[in-house]
Amino acid sequence: MKINIIDLNFFTPNVIASYLIENGGEPVLIETGPDSTFPRLERALNELGYPIQEIKKVLVTHIHLDHSGAAWHFAKSGATIYVHPFGARHLADPIRLVESARLIYKDEMQTLWGNIEPISKERIHAVEDGETINTGSVKIRALETLGHASHHHSYVIDNIVFTGDVTGICIEGGPVLPPTPPPDINVELWQKSIRKILDLNPEAVYPTHFGKSNNVKDHLKELEERLLQCTEWIGERLKEGKGEDEIVPDFVKMFEEILAQAKVSPELVKAYELADPFWMNVPGLVRYWKKFRLSEQ
Repeated sequence: MKINIIDLNFFTPNVIASYLIENGGEPVLIETGPDSTFPRLERALNELGYPIQEIKKVLVTHIHLDHSGAAWHFAKSGATIYVHPFGARHLADPIRLVESARLIYKDEMQTLWGNIEPISKERIHAVEDGETINTGSVKIRALETLGHASHHHSYVIDNIVFTGDVTGICIEGGPVLPPTPPPDINVELWQKSIRKILDLNPEAVYPTHFGKSNNVKDHLKELEERLLQCTEWIGERLKEGKGEDEIVPDFVKMFEEILAQAKVSPELVKAYELADPFWMNVPGLVRYWKKFRLSEQ
């Protein structure tokens, strides 16, 4: 089996990866990135010897546009799109998905994500937790890993795991940051997902942002600690009566300081912020607190 990491060059390198799995039989693509980077993905696949018409199985970890936005191109070319059951209906009818994204990105919607078209239901396979997808000599097992999104799978091949966003953002060996955008953040479910991956004792994880991470235990320990740190940080300010607009500047500064202390280069800081816009973490965690924590007090 060969794993090809395709950098979709989302405005800068090292932001969004697609993974082409070659197994001696039919190739499998994990993550498509957005429509805006589809020309880059198509060119890379051609360079590897696979025009998109030869890609018959496409797996997306979840339906956020930086992971699944270009899936419709492959469906039109005859591929089956494998996705969590809760995400399947939104690929078939993306109106709510697009409207939700437009509330966040506003005038930048087209520039960032390009076009989003519906996918025929016949080209969508809703993958159940634990289901095995057979392709050539490779068996791919879906592992439901919720917390970042309510429709998130990781995909397990032997002793490696393709983890979407559930193992956070980690670029070029830099800090591991938890992406917590609205609307689905659930910290407790996220911690359970971290346990699920740890229980597999994998050799490596492949987050979509970005590339291979070998030291899995330390990676996930750092992720969980920072996720809990950010969650409590937001909660403290909400209890003080602060609103999102007051919280955002200090939160952004906190993430910038984490990267500065790690001596992350300006180029990689840009990549981190494109992969996980720092300000967007605040409304996701505020919604989590109001839905799950403040209502209990």
